[in-house]
Amino acid sequence: MSNPQKLRYSKEHEWLSVAEDGVSTVGITEHAANALGDVVYVQLPEVGDTVTAGETCGELESTKSVSDLYAPVTGEIVEANQDVVDDPSLVNSAPFEGGWLFKVRVTEEPADLLSADEYTEFSGS
Repeated sequence: MSNPQKLRYSKEHEWLSVAEDGVSTVGITEHAANALGDVVYVQLPEVGDTVTAGETCGELESTKSVSDLYAPVTGEIVEANQDVVDDPSLVNSAPFEGGWLFKVRVTEEPADLLSADEYTEFSGS
């Protein structure tokens, strides 16, 4: 398993792209997707919602359990991935590509986001 170097990671196992024009893409890591098992339902924040770093903003349900989705940054949701809502298995099959969850206009980024190497050491993946 390889965590893309260009991304940053939260200790709640979300990944975050580098902001382009203030907007970052968010998803869950391959490590988290594997731990969850087959994802069968995804509830995402809606466009216009404000999310706060470290707080719950959605839910992922798998054949094993239900897991909260945490916002890795503070900001306003500008897009939710409807493809993932329609086909939750994308979270497992392509966590860093088509399985992204939402895009957020970042207003505040916590200082404790991890690099790929730091996340690999933290998660053991």
